[in-house]
Amino acid sequence: MVKPSINWKLYLGIALSLLFMYLAFRKVNVAQMAGAFTAANYWYILPVVILIFFSHWLRSVRWRYLLAPVQTVRVAPLFNSLMIGYLFNTFLPAHLGEFVRAYVLARKEELPASAVFGTIVIERLIDVLALLLLMALTMIVYPFPEWVKKSGYLTLLFIVVLFVMLIVMKRYAAQTLAIIDRLTRPLSSGWSGQIHHQVDSFLQGIVALQRPLHYVIVTALSVVIWLCYGVTFQLVLHSFNFVATYQLPWTASLVLLVITTISILVPSSPGYVGTYHYLCQLSLGLFQVPTSPALTFAFVMHGLNFLPILIVGFIILSKEGLSVKSLQKTVKQ
Repeated sequence: MVKPSINWKLYLGIALSLLFMYLAFRKVNVAQMAGAFTAANYWYILPVVILIFFSHWLRSVRWRYLLAPVQTVRVAPLFNSLMIGYLFNTFLPAHLGEFVRAYVLARKEELPASAVFGTIVIERLIDVLALLLLMALTMIVYPFPEWVKKSGYLTLLFIVVLFVMLIVMKRYAAQTLAIIDRLTRPLSSGWSGQIHHQVDSFLQGIVALQRPLHYVIVTALSVVIWLCYGVTFQLVLHSFNFVATYQLPWTASLVLLVITTISILVPSSPGYVGTYHYLCQLSLGLFQVPTSPALTFAFVMHGLNFLPILIVGFIILSKEGLSVKSLQKTVKQ
């Protein structure tokens, strides 16, 4: 499986993190942040963490249906691969953890890694389409700022172009591979043959679901997954007592979900540090939540989404007999 070099992406990601952290902290009162942190009710943490892992398990079930045309895989190895991929996304930029996720599952189940990655691309397309649909529904009850709308339009344009490209590449697979062969002709026969094989395997992973019922199941799972995300935001808003203090409407959690997901879906800094915090702060600012407690909320929300994954990810990594160093080499190769 051909992997991109991560060096320049890592440096760019770190620069983005520093920039957005500066934007987040430039008008913040640290004492007010500390006050918001100590005043929060952390009894909400347990149900939030349970919901987060439940949504990841549902993702694994949904991935099983996307992989079924390639090979039937149990949910357990899918969940383990997902957690390891998320673990690497916390310190690799540009979603490079998805390559690790594909490699780990392919190694475990003896599947072509490129075919597995093809199903991950389809999964991401489903997520972005769900986000755009959620944004459209939310706009009915809440007027997003113009920059959010433009981000949605650009994302939609990108997804449409990518979707059309995938359909054309799949429909004309032989012609696509012929073009790849011509483009890689200056390379050695070994490299050219490997790229041909990887693209061929990738296209094999882009297939229709096995049965019409599976489309219904995948849609239902996607709805529940995003519902879980929205409820976690609502619970943490109650944890900080923002709902009562700032008279937040129920749409606040939806707005938070839409805007912060933009920071996650767009390749950026390792672990989405900075981008997530700043956009979360901006989202709460739309509802008149001051910058300092809003940033504290962002740190807690970010921590709840990433610290448990780090812990579980490292446990699964050790259980699978893998190491961070060896998998990083795999991504770099």
